Amino acid sequence: MTKQKTTKRGSIEAVGEDLASLDIAREKRRRLRALYPEVFGDGKIDFEQLRRVLGDQVESGVERFGLNWPGKAECMRILQQPSVATLKPVREESVNFDGTGNLFIEGENLEVLKLLQKSYFEMVKVIYIDPPYNTGREFVYPDKYASGLSRYLAYTRQIDAEGHRFATNTDTIGRYHSNWLSMMYPRLYLARNLLREDGVIFISIDDNEVHRLRSVMDDIFGEENFLAQIAWQGMDTVKNDAKHFSTNCEFVLCYSKNKDLCRIKGQKRTQHHDRVYKNPDNDPRGPYLLTPLHAKSGKASTRYKYTFSNGVTWEPPTGTYPRFSQETLKELDGDDRIYFGEKPGSVPQRKTFLKDVGSYTKLTTFWSYQFAGSTRQSNSELSHILGPGAFQNPKPVKLIKLILDSVSEQNDIILDSFAGSGTTAHAVLALNKEDGGNRKFIMVQLPEDIEESSEAYKAGYKTVADIGKDRIRRAAAKIKEESDDHLSLTSGAGIDLGFKVFALAPSNFRVWDGNLDETGNLEDQLLAHIDHIRAASTPEDILYELLLKAGFPLTAPIKKTALAGKEVFSVEDGEMLLCLEKELNQEVIDAMAKAAPRRVVCLDEGFKGNDQLKTNAAQTFKSREEDGIVFTTV
Repeated sequence: MTKQKTTKRGSIEAVGEDLASLDIAREKRRRLRALYPEVFGDGKIDFEQLRRVLGDQVESGVERFGLNWPGKAECMRILQQPSVATLKPVREESVNFDGTGNLFIEGENLEVLKLLQKSYFEMVKVIYIDPPYNTGREFVYPDKYASGLSRYLAYTRQIDAEGHRFATNTDTIGRYHSNWLSMMYPRLYLARNLLREDGVIFISIDDNEVHRLRSVMDDIFGEENFLAQIAWQGMDTVKNDAKHFSTNCEFVLCYSKNKDLCRIKGQKRTQHHDRVYKNPDNDPRGPYLLTPLHAKSGKASTRYKYTFSNGVTWEPPTGTYPRFSQETLKELDGDDRIYFGEKPGSVPQRKTFLKDVGSYTKLTTFWSYQFAGSTRQSNSELSHILGPGAFQNPKPVKLIKLILDSVSEQNDIILDSFAGSGTTAHAVLALNKEDGGNRKFIMVQLPEDIEESSEAYKAGYKTVADIGKDRIRRAAAKIKEESDDHLSLTSGAGIDLGFKVFALAPSNFRVWDGNLDETGNLEDQLLAHIDHIRAASTPEDILYELLLKAGFPLTAPIKKTALAGKEVFSVEDGEMLLCLEKELNQEVIDAMAKAAPRRVVCLDEGFKGNDQLKTNAAQTFKSREEDGIVFTTV
């Protein structure tokens, strides 16, 4: 591709002509250089200087505290390798493809997360994932690393699968926990890049790996950004055949990207919450909740005695400390926000009035099945949509709705990169129905094969991704059926009940293979690159690959128009123009320049070897540099 100029989109470098995904290591170095240019010399990082700049006084040594396992170094190498794959649109599987803002991406999630780095960098508000728990029975990824796309294509039988098959991670494997860590770490690392600064991630896990997952999250997100480890009572019955204990709880780990910026709204206030507010002294301001004036933690120097306006003297009980300063206590006393009890000698307490409490209350770290749903309820829930046995033990919509409602606003983007049966998408649609929101989802699911003996296979589903897509379609149709007439699956009016389907695939542009094996034919490869666009690629396939790798969202508005008799795609109201015609002329070049977009992309093939026309095109756009136009050929 011919590189004319680079621009920025958001806070990361987005080069339209770069067919690879975001280079994570290069981007980190660029940011580091912007902050600390003095630590770079001859283009390399002086790590000793970096330590001095950061005021590091720690003595160097071989021992250090931190998470490590066999394969971590290789894991880091793999996650930093840019992807040269693409995401192909699949209109026939989609609902309202041209009008929806929702996405379902079928593909290996590590590769997909790499491809989303430019377009969705720091755009996602909430991530929820339900990854493999590593129970010895679940599908995980092997540690024999090859190209991520090759692993995906092998799994979907698009290439020879020898040596690249997916497998079950059994406890007889020597690197049982290491395999799981090597699978989880890069996916969480890349997911963090997609979170907004005020974003939050929730991860379901059980007690097999919860402690190791905590370590991974501390390593990637920083232990200072840990928010909660929630115990969810997913089992609503007792297993009397359990060997020692009947396990009825799983966990949901919650981390923020930046704890100082994130806001957890909590749970919607209900009549159940309101019942704990009383009004024993008939305060005209209404019912209130009583809280002690002392706390368990504090400093001895903060202890004091205080005499209220009614003559009652208070001091914190032995071993406790004042919750408020004397000045605050004086304000509360003056505003009649202290309750002294019905009997003499009662301990004074603070009044918190119900009228001052918002529509949300704080969440606790234990969620009962009555509060957040159970696995048995979710199995029944899915059976009503897809029929019995379609998917084993999905998470309840109630659980995911609770998570999303606690932290998301009405226009936020929600990501689930282990989408499974599509519960997260279902929850987004249901929550939007309840509050009129416009939240958008991005679901990513590998097309994992379904056992031929299963009920799901008998019902016509071949992969887990098929189940997820069909569930979203049916859930959307049910929501429309149960709702007012303003909801539409196709018109784009009201709540968005559609979704675009994309599938992970090789790039539409042939990539040079520098690792020819013994049977490789250099002459064939050179001939193939005379026309470097794959024969099966459609203009729409090419359009979305260029869109993605130029840093535009896959749901960016696209308008097809005609300029000088040639078909031109206008992206985001003319911010980028793409002409994928195979015969260009000066008239269409002039017309695109006159439209003054930020970026113009043409096929190199469109110049048909006409160097003069290509040179004139470059000069035409160069003369419009004051308009900030970037011209690129592919």
